[in-house]
Parts: sequence; structure tokens; C-alpha cells
Amino acid sequence: MDLRKLKKLIDLVQESGIAELEITEGEEKVKIVKGGVVSVSAPPVMAMPAAAPAGAPAPAAAPAGESRDAGQEGHVVKAPMVGTFYRSPSPDAKVFVEVGQAVKEGDTICIIEAMKLMNEIEADASGVVKAILVENGQPVEYGQPLFILG
Repeated sequence: MDLRKLKKLIDLVQESGIAELEITEGEEKVKIVKGGVVSVSAPPVMAMPAAAPAGAPAPAAAPAGESRDAGQEGHVVKAPMVGTFYRSPSPDAKVFVEVGQAVKEGDTICIIEAMKLMNEIEADASGVVKAILVENGQPVEYGQPLFILG
């Protein structure tokens, strides 16, 4: 099942009053439960990572120059899907953006890996990166704030 279909299904669950949605398409089966858990099963079985449970240790502090202050004013770029957040195209490559860097609408600002697919996430507005709200390699939820642009 392609990611666009999954995103539409996630949107449907988010916007409706239903708590759970299960769809079977051939041998593939998708179950979406409101609250951020998405699982896809097909031979072999694959599952999306879930958010850390309440009471789990807090992630390490952000590197110098980065801010976790989600209260800052500006345009918030949100995760368009559930997956793993990466700041660069590979571990040894330069990051896409830094705090203080100007970006244009359509510039690639990060990657979200979902089901072994690397999805380039583009800025949906132009501005200067005021804050990076997620650490490299951390799981993100659909709609979670990633960046603040000023």
C-alpha cells in the first residue's frame, strides 16, 4: 500500500470520530488506531514505531544553537507522516538546514523514513529556521511540529 493512501487513511481517522480503522487490500492489512499507532502487515510483517510511553526518559538536550521552545512565534512545519526524522540524507552527510538558515518554500529540510522509504520533506513556506524541534533519529508522529520558521 503506498504512502499517499496511508496518509489519507490517517487523515480520515484524525478528522473523524472513529477510534480505529482496519483495511485489507489483497494480502496487505492496515490497522490505524487513533493515538498514533499504525501497523501494516503483509508477508513479512512490518510495524511502525510507536511513541515513547509516558514516563520514559526525556531525550538528550538539543545541540548548541538548537531550541526546543515550541512557544516561539513563526510558521510551524509539521510532520506529514509517522516515521523516523533525519536531518541529513545519510549519517555522514551535511544536514539539510541549521538554525538561522534561510529556506525557500519547496527546499528539502529533512527526511522522514517510513516503512524503509526515505521521504524528503520540503518547507511549506519561506523563512529563516528559528528552531529545530526534533532530534536526529527520533520517531515523529503525524502532525508533530518539526521546525519553526520566522
